[in-house]
Amino acid sequence: MKDIYTLGIDIGSTASKCVILKNGTEIAAKSLISVGAGTSGPQRAIEDVLENAGMTHDDMAYVLATGYGRNSLDHVADKQMSELSCHAQGAYFLFPDVRTVIDIGGQDVKILRVENGNLINFQMNDKCAAGTGRFLDVMARVLEVKVEDLGALSAQSTKHVGISSTCTVFAESEVISQLAQATDKRDIIKGIHTSVAGRVAGLAHRVGIQDKVVMTGGVAQNTGIVSALEEQLEHEVFTSPLTQYVGALGAAVFAYRLYQKENKA
Repeated sequence: MKDIYTLGIDIGSTASKCVILKNGTEIAAKSLISVGAGTSGPQRAIEDVLENAGMTHDDMAYVLATGYGRNSLDHVADKQMSELSCHAQGAYFLFPDVRTVIDIGGQDVKILRVENGNLINFQMNDKCAAGTGRFLDVMARVLEVKVEDLGALSAQSTKHVGISSTCTVFAESEVISQLAQATDKRDIIKGIHTSVAGRVAGLAHRVGIQDKVVMTGGVAQNTGIVSALEEQLEHEVFTSPLTQYVGALGAAVFAYRLYQKENKA
């Protein structure tokens, strides 16, 4: 029987991700370009994933696009789908017992309630950058540290420093003020993580938190945020090395199902 390959493309605000699935169950290739919608990122990510798989666009049985910039891919994708459904499905692919998904992307925070991979309920904060990847980028720049070092640095904190502002602009002023008082950067970072976790937890409680809780999106690579969330939610938070690919993975799963449905396979 011929293998079926489907391509899921997730175009976020800050990164473009692609996953090719073989027969809906096996990851054949993936790619990530760290620029998103409105840039060359989507096209580069598609070229990379096809090259990684040693395949061409014609080898794909079905292509599905999701994410912030999905509508820019009409010429490439057979269908577009909401990132909410794709994240729910992608998290379910990696963690079949997932019930709550916390997705922190570049510009928004999404909390999803999931049952058997299906989206049941959600809450979203997309009006403000606070608590998002963009917010952490700004804080890292002010503190003159690398974003990828935030988790390790916050783990070395020895003193509680409260960062009360949830607005990016005011939080930036607050951090500058703490630096002027010679407050240890590690304590400031821990304070930032606690502040972000508090904001995200507030959103999560509106949906209702049920185990298993899975965190997706680029920010899930920040161990400081994950631990702060575990404290605030009083639930263990699971992550995967594929955390940035969850939306693209879900899109590839849906692409496989749609192909089967349309071809009565």
